[in-house]
Amino acid sequence: MKKITRRQALGIGAGAAAAVGLTACSSSSAPAPAAGASGAPKVSGAPVSIPTGTIDEVYEGRRIQITLGPGGHHGVGVPTIRIDGKELHLMGNADGSWVTVVNHYESFPDPLSAARAAIRELQGAELAPFVAKEVQL
Repeated sequence: MKKITRRQALGIGAGAAAAVGLTACSSSSAPAPAAGASGAPKVSGAPVSIPTGTIDEVYEGRRIQITLGPGGHHGVGVPTIRIDGKELHLMGNADGSWVTVVNHYESFPDPLSAARAAIRELQGAELAPFVAKEVQL
């Protein structure tokens, strides 16, 4: 009986992985289930559109300022959130929800809900500045 070489085994494995990947891609192109249907992704609220302009409010004694900037280091359409004048890092998810550096494992339907949740989580503590470090190659 002829034995297969490592190169042939790797080729067979790569071909099988590609076939599985293509099968997964073709099956995931089916329409997504309607919101509220079983199997639909769960978010802590329905996605709300990004605010246009500014929001300035006081929530639990802390000042929230949200502005929709022209882009900058956040990217186009990502609002800038400040709590008591200090920036709260905000990230958008693919499903339209938002997360912050304070509540990184919980999604929120809009930036204002994310800012309010961050204030509750801080429990009166000051917001530490978020500094993204550049990687040099």
